[in-house]
Amino acid sequence: MNFARLMMSGALALVCLSTAPVAASASARTAPSARGTVVSATQVEKLDKKQVAERLKAAGLDPAQATYGVRAYRVVHTTVDPYGRPTTASQLVALPDNGERNLRVVSWLHGTTVYRGDVASMNPAATDRAAALLFASTGQAVSAPDYLGLGKGPGHHPYGYPRATVSAPVDALRATRAFAARSDRRLDRRVLISGFSQGGPATMMVGRALQQGEDSYFRLGALAPIAGPYHLSAFEAAAADDRIRMASLYLAYFAIAADRFTGIYDSPAEAFREPYDQQVEELFDGDHKPQEIAQALPPTSAKLFTEAFLQKVREPTGRLEQLLTALDSTCDWKPAVPVHIFHGKGDADVSFDNALYCQRQLKARGATQSLTDVGDVDHNMSVRRALPQVAEEFAAA
Repeated sequence: MNFARLMMSGALALVCLSTAPVAASASARTAPSARGTVVSATQVEKLDKKQVAERLKAAGLDPAQATYGVRAYRVVHTTVDPYGRPTTASQLVALPDNGERNLRVVSWLHGTTVYRGDVASMNPAATDRAAALLFASTGQAVSAPDYLGLGKGPGHHPYGYPRATVSAPVDALRATRAFAARSDRRLDRRVLISGFSQGGPATMMVGRALQQGEDSYFRLGALAPIAGPYHLSAFEAAAADDRIRMASLYLAYFAIAADRFTGIYDSPAEAFREPYDQQVEELFDGDHKPQEIAQALPPTSAKLFTEAFLQKVREPTGRLEQLLTALDSTCDWKPAVPVHIFHGKGDADVSFDNALYCQRQLKARGATQSLTDVGDVDHNMSVRRALPQVAEEFAAA
């Protein structure tokens, strides 16, 4: 979820062929049709094992598991927008150079990203790019969707909108399967799903959708969410009270996206104080970098939002309550596979209480689950600590 992860790209410490592989400068194109159809594919990485290890180390990840070289591609594919209308989205697809034709597949779901250029398919320095390289270097195929409105996807990102949180990653998996088939590689039906921050609840939502038959081919294989805000109503209430780091940024992004796609205020002036009501929505258009947004907005929710709106966040009603209720229940089901939750007790962006909340919901449903505390580390370090453990589990799955 976090603006703190937005530095993981290396710029800010805030918060996925024909019979031969695509050449580095080439693009493969098809006409858009069914959901998950590949529109274009462009190679963005070709790394040997040593180069993968160097990239992992540069991203702050343990390189010990780097086993194979990796080829990675920016793949644009068809999908639907939050209203079910045809659109496109992008992803990073990473494949191991190991000669294997049958591959397990990992879906890696990223955290909060405000700038469309900071996602895995676009930014070589992004930690999400490194995560995909890690999984692929252990022998998995990787689908790392950019989500709607990010990367090469048009429009605004529907941040936190449940339907879009599921549709884009599932269509990305379909596109990954079609793309891998071009080089005569077959993906296993079982999807290993992990994600960080915003990607934690996304992991649970996509997993639930696959278990319920969202796709005719893919099935749920494993779940390993990292440092997610599973109790989002409590998270946003804490942001309203400035009890989390960079509260105004988190809450502004959520509020603006919720209004765009759900409608939670009648005008910006109802939610935002002057003069921010005249500019804040434009700041979250996907084209502003997090540094620009941070400089343009006050550091606290109390100075950015009207008191009436903050009270609405603390005690939500109507459409806002419906949205938050849906996002509070991402762990409230019984997965048919074990769930391994990772979180760090030192996280000042997304409280460790969120992991306990998810664990309680899973326990109440009779799910097999475990929770690993990755230590007294901040939000960004929690994913760096967790990723090698997740990769090791997935490689042995």
